[in-house]
Formats: sequence, C-alpha cells, structure tokens
Amino acid sequence: MQHFESIVHAVLEFEGYWVRSSYKVELTKAEKVLTGKHSIPRPEIDLLAYHVGENKLLVLDVKSYLDSLGVRLKDLEERHDLAQGRYKLFTSRRYRKVVFARLKKQLVEDGAINGKTKMVLGLVAGKVYQNEVEKIGKLLKKERCEFYSPEWVREKVQSLATRGYENNAASITAKILLNGK
Repeated sequence: MQHFESIVHAVLEFEGYWVRSSYKVELTKAEKVLTGKHSIPRPEIDLLAYHVGENKLLVLDVKSYLDSLGVRLKDLEERHDLAQGRYKLFTSRRYRKVVFARLKKQLVEDGAINGKTKMVLGLVAGKVYQNEVEKIGKLLKKERCEFYSPEWVREKVQSLATRGYENNAASITAKILLNGK
C-alpha cells in the first residue's frame, strides 16, 4: 500500500469506515470477455471503505500525484468502450459494470457486505491540475461518483491532530506537524 493510500485509509477509519487496501477483483474468463478484453490483469481497487450504518461501500481510486501536475479533468472526461487509461472505472461504463458486479458477488460471498449494500465509485486526489477541483467535482457528481479533493484530505489530516493518540503514521505525523500551531 502506498503511503498516501495509508493516510486516506486512516482518515476513513476515523470516519467510521471498515477499510481494505489493494483489493483484487477476481474476474472470470467470461467476465473478462464481457469487458472486451480477453486477457487483462485482475483489477485492483486501491481502497474499499464500508460504512455499516449506511450500508455503503466506497470503491476508491486514490491518486496522490503530489509531485506531478495532479489529477486532470480531461483524463476523467474521456469515454471508452474498452477499458484504457488511468481511470478505467470512471471512463468505461462497460468495464465498471463488469468489475462492480464481480466485486459485489465476491464481497457478498466473503460475508463482507450484503446484497443490498450500495456501492459507490469515488476518487481521492492529493493534487488536482490547476483550478480544476470544482469541475472534477461536478463531473463526478453527475456520474454519481464521489470526489474527495485535496482540501478534503488536508482537513481530515488536520483533524487527526486533535484526536487522541493512535499508533499509526498518519495520526502521529499530523500531531507532529500541527500540534503547537
């Protein structure tokens, strides 16, 4: 698990979610054919975050992009029949439908969720290109996806500094940087 993902993991746990990292979706051969690509690697979900009270599962793509240009609107606006690019679950409805169906079946069989659990695709961004935060938020809302902006990440990390002691890197780092300010 990447360090940025581990920070988001900690934040979501403090928000009341049960979180799993780097979750592999085991597509069958037939499901791979349905995606339009007969041989693809197993899709890996950065973070799954389940909120018991809401019976909601966040299926999260987590991108730090801290030393790059950031998440770009144009990449999320692309639409493909076959999965391609960085944001396959966002840009290919066909791919998302197949992956989400298998993911739900897999998690129900494992007893992690129930058949009525609402699954929502989301993007967590550590950095967004120029002034595109609002546009990305609107696009993802229109697509019925959730967007967690760099500002959301900052606010949630800052809130870790005010909580009681937790023995995890995100909480300790927040306390080191923010306590005393």
